[in-house]
Amino acid sequence: MNLRRVFTVAQKESREILRDRIVLLLAFLLPPMLFLVDTYGSSRDVANVAFAVVDHDDTTLSRDYASHFIHSHYFRFKGSLPDLRDAERRLTDRKVQFVLVLPEGFQEKILSGRVAEIQTLLDGTFPTTTRTLQGYIEAINAAASGALQTDFLSRSLGIPREEAQILLQPIRLETRYLYNQELRNIWTVTPSLIMFTMLMAAPLLMALSVVREKESGAIYNIYSATITRGEFLAGKLLPNVGISFANAIGLWGLAVGWFGTPFKGSFAFFLLATFLYVACLSCMGLVISLIVPTQSSALMISLVLSVLIGVQFSGMITPVESMKGPNFVLAHAFPALYYDTILRGVFLKGVGLRVFWKEALFLAAYPAGLLWLSHRMFHKRTPQ
Repeated sequence: MNLRRVFTVAQKESREILRDRIVLLLAFLLPPMLFLVDTYGSSRDVANVAFAVVDHDDTTLSRDYASHFIHSHYFRFKGSLPDLRDAERRLTDRKVQFVLVLPEGFQEKILSGRVAEIQTLLDGTFPTTTRTLQGYIEAINAAASGALQTDFLSRSLGIPREEAQILLQPIRLETRYLYNQELRNIWTVTPSLIMFTMLMAAPLLMALSVVREKESGAIYNIYSATITRGEFLAGKLLPNVGISFANAIGLWGLAVGWFGTPFKGSFAFFLLATFLYVACLSCMGLVISLIVPTQSSALMISLVLSVLIGVQFSGMITPVESMKGPNFVLAHAFPALYYDTILRGVFLKGVGLRVFWKEALFLAAYPAGLLWLSHRMFHKRTPQ
C-alpha cells in the first residue's frame, strides 16, 4: 500500500468536507447539538419543584412539619396560601406543582397521641414527574413522622431522644451507593448518549462520502486510476475517523465540563476505546456507502440502523440481560453494546482495560472485518 496515495485521497476528502457547508455542519455541528438536546430531554431528575403551604393550624408543630419540605433541595417554597381556592388557582396556573395542606387541630392531635391527617395536592399533568414527587413527599413525611414519634416517646417516658429512637427503630437499614452516590440520572445518561450520538453521526458522515462521488461521477476517476482499492478506502476513512474521534472527545468535554458527570477512569483507555468505536462506525458507514446508489438512501439507512441499534440493542434503555433469543444475539453483534458498557464503567466505576479487555478486543476486531468486507465489495472497474 502506497501511503502517499492514501494521504492524497485523505487530503482530497478533507477539502471536500470543508468546502461543502452542509457536510461541514453535519460533521462538526450535528454531534454536539444531538448530545445537548438528548441529554436535556433524557434527564429525569426532579428538583426545585415549586410548592406552597396552606396551614390552617398555624402552630409550632405545623410550622415545624412544613419546614421539612421547605428546607429540602427537592422543593422550592413559594409562600403560604390562605385557603384551598387559592391553592387550586395556583396549581391551575402552574405557579406551583404541589400544595401541602395542614388541617386545624394538627398540633392538638399530635400532642394527644392521635393520628393527624394532612393533604397533598399534586399537579398530575405529567404522570412520571408526579410519581417521583409522590415518592419525595412520602419519604419526607416518613422522616418527619419519625422525628415526631421520637419526641413524643421521649417526653412520655422521660428518656433521652437517642434511646427513644432505638425503641421505635431497633433495626436500622443503611443503604450506601458505591457508584453514582447522588443517584443523578444525568450522570448515567451522558455516557450512553456519547455512544448514541456517535452512532447517529459517524456512519452517516462516512456513508455520504463515497455515495457523493457516485452521484457526481467522480468515482469513475477512481475506477480508471492506478490507485488500489485498499488505498482508496483507507484514504476515505482517515479524515472521517479523525473528525468523529474529535467529536467524541468534544462530547466527553460537554459531559464532564458542562453537565458535571464524574469521570473516574483512565482517560487513555477512554481514548483507545473511543478510537476503536468510531473506527467501527465509520466502517459501517463505508459498507452502507458501497451498497446504496444515492445520498438520500444512505442517509435513510444510516439513521434507521443507528436508531434501531442505539435504542433497541445497545442496553441504553432495555438491559441486555433481559433480552432473549434473537434480540440477545443481535445486541452482541453490534459495537454499541460494548462501547456503552465501557463508558459506564470508565465514567462511574473507574475500571479500565483489566475489566473490559474482551469488549476492547471486539471493538478492535469489528472494523477489521468490515474493512475486509468493504474491500471485497468495492470493484474498481464497472461491469461490462
